[in-house]
Amino acid sequence: MILDLEKFIRVEEPFWLELEGLLKSLENNRARRLDLKEVQRFHYLYQRATAGLGKLMTFSAEQDIRIYLETLVAKAYAEIHEVRRQRLAFSVKNWLLDSFPNTFRRYIKAFWVVFAMTCLGIVFGSLLLFIAPDTKDVLLPFSHLHITPEERIAQEIEDGGESLQGHQSVFSAQLMTHNIKVSVFSMGLGVTYGIGTLILLFYNGVILGAVCFDYIAAGYTAFLTGWLLPHGSVEIPAFMISGQAGLVLAFTLLGRNSRMKLADRLRLVVPDLVTLIGGVAILLVWAGIIESFLSQYHETVIPYWLKICFGSLQLAGVVFYLSAMGRKAGKADEI
Repeated sequence: MILDLEKFIRVEEPFWLELEGLLKSLENNRARRLDLKEVQRFHYLYQRATAGLGKLMTFSAEQDIRIYLETLVAKAYAEIHEVRRQRLAFSVKNWLLDSFPNTFRRYIKAFWVVFAMTCLGIVFGSLLLFIAPDTKDVLLPFSHLHITPEERIAQEIEDGGESLQGHQSVFSAQLMTHNIKVSVFSMGLGVTYGIGTLILLFYNGVILGAVCFDYIAAGYTAFLTGWLLPHGSVEIPAFMISGQAGLVLAFTLLGRNSRMKLADRLRLVVPDLVTLIGGVAILLVWAGIIESFLSQYHETVIPYWLKICFGSLQLAGVVFYLSAMGRKAGKADEI
């Protein structure tokens, strides 16, 4: 059997160049991590290059081509088996400005599923309270939401935030702890292949929709927006990102179109899950501070327009951070 060298090179060269380009991108950005699809592609290119080198070693071929392919295969082998100790050095700045937003965008499709399910819950909760107002006590889990909006607002204005004086830090810590636990639980429900995660997101949407409808229908939109927007502009996206992490876990367990073993798939995705839930925790810490020190103070203490402006600017900042921060450094990682 004689190897048709010209045809062989013409067919295989695009795969060699693709592997070479991938290796160069990893060398130029040592902080970059390949996602699951890129790892599978890298492994395929490595195997193909190795097989090609075997053919060139078996049959007579030009020395330059063989040396080039030997070097390429050696670099790929080193990349696969290398333990990058330098990557273990953790930079909070790089993590916040690069890793977290890029990881969020890498799984943006899962986030849109979460967003859609939450919106569906909001619509359902609003319609249910409109059709059956008597279900309010069942839908809303907190006692202060069971009373009418008029009664709630009268109590809040009369109190003027005095009940929180000296206790803001404790209240804030309770909010942080509770919300982070719920978020971790939402991600963990990914082990139900995402069903539990989607149910929890839908339920959160139902509560949010019912509360919004209750106050808007009563004519207290300004109170609702001034109360909910300052902390909700961070808290609600954070909850949805935790659901995003749950769906990422679910997709990994399902492993569709993947020949990798479950343990290998989990090993690859765990760092991304930790990054997502770590970012969620930071967002919820900030949301807890805002809710305790700003959201709970109403018109007699802080004007609604000021709280609404703050919440709107904060929401714009969250959107910009998640959609644009670190984009240049992580452009190659987006899917």
